Amino acid sequence: MVFKRLLGSLGVGGPTVDTVLDPGAVLPGGTLSGEVRLTGGSAAVDVDHITLELVARVEAEHEDGESEGSVVFERFTVGGGFRLREGERRAVRFDVPLPWETPVTELYGQPLGIALGVRTELAVTGARDKGDLDPLAVRPLPVQEAVLEALGQLGFGFRSADLEYGRIGGTGQRLPFYQEIELTPAPQFAYGASEFELTFLAHPGGMEVVVEADKRGGFLGGGHDTLGRFTVTHDTAGVDWNTVVDDWFRQLLENRGAVYAEPHHVHQEGHHGSRPGMGTAVAAGAAGLAVGVVGGMVAAEVVDEVGDFFEGDEEED
Repeated sequence: MVFKRLLGSLGVGGPTVDTVLDPGAVLPGGTLSGEVRLTGGSAAVDVDHITLELVARVEAEHEDGESEGSVVFERFTVGGGFRLREGERRAVRFDVPLPWETPVTELYGQPLGIALGVRTELAVTGARDKGDLDPLAVRPLPVQEAVLEALGQLGFGFRSADLEYGRIGGTGQRLPFYQEIELTPAPQFAYGASEFELTFLAHPGGMEVVVEADKRGGFLGGGHDTLGRFTVTHDTAGVDWNTVVDDWFRQLLENRGAVYAEPHHVHQEGHHGSRPGMGTAVAAGAAGLAVGVVGGMVAAEVVDEVGDFFEGDEEED
C-alpha cells in the first residue's frame, strides 16, 4: 500500500514522497496509522506542510441522471515546518482518527466495491503537489458486523453497495455522503417489499440504522416507500440480533409508527411516505451480509471499477 510520485509541479529533481499505511483493515472511528517517507531531490527545500486527504468515490443524483466524482471527506496535517536537504531521507509517522461514518469496504476479507483512498499533499517552498491515491481498507464495527450477520442468517441477499452524495433527513449524519446497502428481501418479507436499503450512521455512543422498504403495491393502490430509523449502542453482548433485526423489518412493513423497545438494544421511529427528495438523499452503500452471502458476489467487474478509481483519479473534488 504505497504511492510514489515525482512531484511534477516542483520540477525535475524535486523531492519524492511515499506514503505507507500500516497493514490491515481499520475500523470506523479507529486510528489510521503509517508513515510518510520523503527523499530529498537535487537541492534543499523547505517543507511547509504534509497533509493527508481521505477520498471517496461517490454517486450524485441530478435531474438529468447520475454522475460520479471524488469527494475529500477529511484532511489531516501530519508534519511540516522543516528543511529537507539534498538527497536526505526522512520518515514522518502519523496516527490519525477516522470519522465514525467512514464507509465499510470489506466484510470477512471480501471487498464490497467501495472505493476509498488516502492521498498525500506535500507543500514545498511555496509550491504544492498531491500524490496518487492509496487504497484504504475499512472493516465493520462489531455492531455493524452483528447486524449484517443477522441479515444473512435471516435470508436477505446482497444486491449492491455504493456511496450516495447528500444527506438523510432526520438523522445525525455528519459526512456529505452516506453508504447504501441494497438488499433482496428474505423470503418471509418478500410479500411486502421488492427491495430494502440499509444505511449505518455510526457515532461514538452507538449507531443509527436507517432502513428503507420499497413496498409492493396492493390490490387498489400503488407501491410506496417506508422509512425506519433505529438506534443501537456499541455493546453487542447478550443481544439476540436475529430477533432484533427481524423485528425491525416486521415493524417497518406493518408500518406501526413510533415504537420503543429496550433502550439498550434498539429505538425505532417509523415514517410512512414518499421517497426522500434529492435534497435529502437516500440510502448508504456497500457492505455484504455473512460469509455465505458475500462469498459469491464479488464479481470481476466490481474489482475493476475500484481499480479504475485509483488508476484514473483526477481532481474532481
